[in-house]
Amino acid sequence: MSSWRDNVSQQAQDDLDELLNASLPFAQKMLGKHGEFFPYAFVIGTDGEIRMVAGDPNLGEQPPSAAILASITEGLRSERDTIRAAALVSDVRLVDTDAIRVETEHVEGQAIEALLPYKTSRLRRTVKYGSLMASQSDPQIWASH
Repeated sequence: MSSWRDNVSQQAQDDLDELLNASLPFAQKMLGKHGEFFPYAFVIGTDGEIRMVAGDPNLGEQPPSAAILASITEGLRSERDTIRAAALVSDVRLVDTDAIRVETEHVEGQAIEALLPYKTSRLRRTVKYGSLMASQSDPQIWASH
């Protein structure tokens, strides 16, 4: 079985791995502390620097997650000439559990969605994680519109 790694440069592999490794711990920290988190992103600039990005759809203190993701995605599209990779992170509901979703994308065209299922205790004092699952997805930032 071929892997997505077979068709991309070493730089793209390293960038997407770095973004996943940078973005998951923050989501886990927020879940452990607050039991939830607002969507956010990490990007790697063309200079190789990694930074965190937030979105504000100007819809008040508790905007819908979809609106925040749309705001971040639109902002990243406008910056795509100065970034080479991005990871959008959100808290999603699967059929029988919640999950951290990390949508990574590279300027070379590779897009991967990773899901880390989790369950919180009733008292929200602990979070138990399942196995990380990954699959190819469609580009959103460098998609041809």
